[in-house]
Amino acid sequence: MMPHLLSLLLAIVATLSVHGQRMDTTRWNKLAESDIRLHPRYGDVVKPERLKKLDRAFIAQTMAEERHGGDRRKASDHMITVGFGYLYGGDLVTAMYRFNQAYLLDSTNTDIYWGYGGVYMTLGKYDEARVQYEEGLEIDPENTHLLTDLGTYYTVQYQKIGHKSELLAAEYLHKARAYFLSSYELDPRDQNTLYKLSVNYFASENCKEAWKYHLEGKALGGKQISPGFDTAMEHKCADSRPASGTGDNR
Repeated sequence: MMPHLLSLLLAIVATLSVHGQRMDTTRWNKLAESDIRLHPRYGDVVKPERLKKLDRAFIAQTMAEERHGGDRRKASDHMITVGFGYLYGGDLVTAMYRFNQAYLLDSTNTDIYWGYGGVYMTLGKYDEARVQYEEGLEIDPENTHLLTDLGTYYTVQYQKIGHKSELLAAEYLHKARAYFLSSYELDPRDQNTLYKLSVNYFASENCKEAWKYHLEGKALGGKQISPGFDTAMEHKCADSRPASGTGDNR
């Protein structure tokens, strides 16, 4: 794997990491042994009446808030947003609590699995994350958050395999691209998806397609693009760069 490509892929993985102190996986596992709130959907256990009463009180209090307008999906979406705020701030425990509260508010909201997967990806529990993404997609195959993050999972696997198996690495790269493209077809303006598609094609040495998605992402603001990717594209794919006016807003 080329050194500059490895750094780009690691930059993608780094976007999964939190800005605060990283939770130790051993510590997480220990906490989860005695706290069902640290399991997706509370571990699907039957709660005692005491906890059910607390859940009902939480739902009633949340739905009484004017900003939700009595809409449980809206309240659930808000809780997921709050959960990601904690996730990126380094508090994985509270993040999982909030994602589970989003589940209480609307168990049909498949973005909950996006949150669960985000916690596990940050912990480095990648296979557990994959399970969450796949479970969510079984319910809603068109959830673009899940499609893109499942593609990210396979990008991580591609990065991990390195030179150990070129055949397996190529398989992971292909799987990642398939999920990114499915997400792109449903939402062509998601900058996260555009960036990862561009890096994927760059890894496959397909400069034409790498430029296509790179420039589309830049035209939308390029917020997800890692600092070194512009340089890498200009260095490796300069001859394939399309003429101005094809999507770049510079």
